[in-house]
Amino acid sequence: MSIQMYNTLTRKKEPFVPLEAGKVKMYVCGPTVYNYIHIGNARPAIVFDTVRRYLEFRGFDVQYVSNFTDVDDKLIRAAKELGEEVPAISDRFIKAYFEDVTALGCSHADVHPRVTENMDTIIQFIGKLIEKGYAYESGGDVYYRTRSFPEYGKLSHQSIDELKSGARIEVGEKKSDALDFALWKAAKEGEISWESPWGKGRPGWHIECSAMARKYLGDTIDIHAGGQDLTFPHHENEIAQSEALTGKPFARYWLHNGYINIDNEKMSKSLGNFVLVHDIIKQHDPQVLRFFMLSVHYRHPINYSEEVLENARAGFDRIKTSYQNLKHRLQSSANLADNDREYLEAVDALHRQFIREMDDDFNTANGISVLFDLSKQANYYLREKNTSEKVLQAFIKAFEDLSAVLGLKLEDEKWLDEDIEALIEKRNEARKARNFQLADQIRDQLKEMNIVLEDTPQGIRWRRL
Repeated sequence: MSIQMYNTLTRKKEPFVPLEAGKVKMYVCGPTVYNYIHIGNARPAIVFDTVRRYLEFRGFDVQYVSNFTDVDDKLIRAAKELGEEVPAISDRFIKAYFEDVTALGCSHADVHPRVTENMDTIIQFIGKLIEKGYAYESGGDVYYRTRSFPEYGKLSHQSIDELKSGARIEVGEKKSDALDFALWKAAKEGEISWESPWGKGRPGWHIECSAMARKYLGDTIDIHAGGQDLTFPHHENEIAQSEALTGKPFARYWLHNGYINIDNEKMSKSLGNFVLVHDIIKQHDPQVLRFFMLSVHYRHPINYSEEVLENARAGFDRIKTSYQNLKHRLQSSANLADNDREYLEAVDALHRQFIREMDDDFNTANGISVLFDLSKQANYYLREKNTSEKVLQAFIKAFEDLSAVLGLKLEDEKWLDEDIEALIEKRNEARKARNFQLADQIRDQLKEMNIVLEDTPQGIRWRRL
């Protein structure tokens, strides 16, 4: 079996064949760090973290780079509004970004390059484009000659003529063609800036990723990924810059995740439905948010609401409960049972099915369905009178291996403190003494503390709401 992935460049699924056998060079566009990340930023972070995990699960050595845009118009405006320096704001929100995505179960990239730390690389890149005739200086700005790249539009599947009709030259721009875009912007008074051959200024947005991807991964990379909104113009411009400079393909596979709607409306500040991850994870388990994000195929749009998040929590709890019941039963497992082979074969079949689903363009929605089927099989097995350690371990390992690919944790991270343990023991004693009124009172008290007790065939279990 081979991994198939949908390539935005060709608009079809293709077998994945990396440039170098067993190795993957992967670049994912990161956030502009002028605020906390919103739920739209969270989706590519979760999706492409999962893609990376799956590639590693399938035996690839993945070199993963994701950048921070730590200087641009938004950061400069934020600095003016807050009366702070741009680096102070970017540092604060890079720290907040790591806190949020770590809570969502995302691993750090191998490299998180910042624009401000790669200024020499960016300036050299621009200089070479000018030397080759693909860019020109105008009044301290530098622009890319879009028409000089014959394949412009091949990623977004638009022609130059289509693009020309919507192109405009904004006030203050000194470019010779409305289709040209900025590689370097001359500094305005009071703005953060760097010295360059064209005067003080800062990079345009699009050049950053081209320069940093080349620096850390080489002229041609295997996978370039990001949100659907980046396809044009950002990724289109990256291709034009990079391929004009090197004469080589920039990225072989382009992956883009779909949009997020909030309560069936497009998320936007003007609609007042702009949802920050920083706020969501104060009220909801961040693992539930990850589970929700992966419950829809990454290329499809996804609708966020409190109701669908609650449904995701209930579904995730079903899977976790099955896993935890298996671990509980393992403590008192019997010897080999008559039906071991039947269940071992079922576990193996589901493991192979998970791989088939994920091989098909990283279909996490179907991967989660496999976890539900595994949960159902585990629940059937736990109803058996005799269970064996071998089968229980096989179920547990399958749960752990497959959930790890999805970045989901099935263990409850918080343990009961001494007071709650004492209450549970007190309730057990009340039940033994047939004092059911007291037992019910303790159950209600625990519920108020967000602790729910469940009477299972394996004994009393608890979970947090």
